[in-house]
Amino acid sequence: MRFAAHAGPIWRSYCHCGDCRRATGVPVAAFVGFPEEMTTFEGEARRSFRAGSIERSFCGRCGSPLTYRDEKLPGEVCVYLGVMNEPERFAPTLHAFESQRLPFLKIDDHLPRFERFSIER
Repeated sequence: MRFAAHAGPIWRSYCHCGDCRRATGVPVAAFVGFPEEMTTFEGEARRSFRAGSIERSFCGRCGSPLTYRDEKLPGEVCVYLGVMNEPERFAPTLHAFESQRLPFLKIDDHLPRFERFSIER
């Protein structure tokens, strides 16, 4: 599976919510939001799972989590940082759902922290 963005990111975030932890299998998810019309995916067909307004996609070959879409954020697709070839180019700039951060996880980066969503939905 190959991904390409033909525009810069809209936002870059850590997410501490329980849904993202369960979907990715990590203590904190990190992803980058891009304008959906400026992204392309090539290769094996993606598989997806929908729960309410949220759709998450996975690689049809290896099962790696790939994207997150929210109907309340039309025109955006969030790509998980861990599947990118150069994740160091997209360092997160904020923390969402700080209220659900695991107590043993300490990230001392002085980034803005939001108790719930970081952007209006």
